[in-house]
Amino acid sequence: MSSAATFRWKRQAISVLLFGISFGYVEAAVVTYLRPQFFAVREVQSLDLFPLLTIQQIKAAGLGFVRMTETEMVREAATLAMLGTVAAAAGSNFRQWLAFFLLGFGAWDIAFYSFLKALINWPHSLLTWDVLFLIPVPWTAPVLAPVIVALTMIATGLIISRQEPDGRGLKAVHWIGISAGALLILAAFMWDYRNIMAGGMPNPFHWGAFAFGEVLWLAAVLDALRTRGLALKR
Repeated sequence: MSSAATFRWKRQAISVLLFGISFGYVEAAVVTYLRPQFFAVREVQSLDLFPLLTIQQIKAAGLGFVRMTETEMVREAATLAMLGTVAAAAGSNFRQWLAFFLLGFGAWDIAFYSFLKALINWPHSLLTWDVLFLIPVPWTAPVLAPVIVALTMIATGLIISRQEPDGRGLKAVHWIGISAGALLILAAFMWDYRNIMAGGMPNPFHWGAFAFGEVLWLAAVLDALRTRGLALKR
């Protein structure tokens, strides 16, 4: 990669990282504002999220809370759209777009938890359970799991965005490994959604499926680095 291309990549990567960190604070601030309204409906002054309100409880709380729940789901979709838009501005093709999306998403997620800890001293630990997303069903896991995924996304985003401009991007087998790993991780996050939506406490997290997904993802990324290293030696 030429010096000009390297400078451009650094500028793009730093810009996406800064956006992700800044947006993480915005999201943490929004959650801080929403928590008191959540407490008022549950009539419990606690930072614990579970059990979640059931659909029946949300409807019983009145139209205002129903609309707030719907607004929260749209906000999550808007978050993904904003991260995707910034990635599109930074990347020149689909692979670079995906790389910068992973980079921004990972930075946003870690910043979100870091700022929540600073603002309201939550989560209590990395094993505290959290609701990650509500679309299309609730995703739940101990905070440690999304933090691991976020770090993996940042590393993957940096590697892909660095390799793509010089034509030495990931091969099909690498994309398959990353995709399979991501699907397993998503399955672990959404595995218990029926119980969660029914107002139950989280069942034990599927660390086995999660770990296998992480291994597949990381193995694909590491093999891509190895393949690149061999190619550069030729």
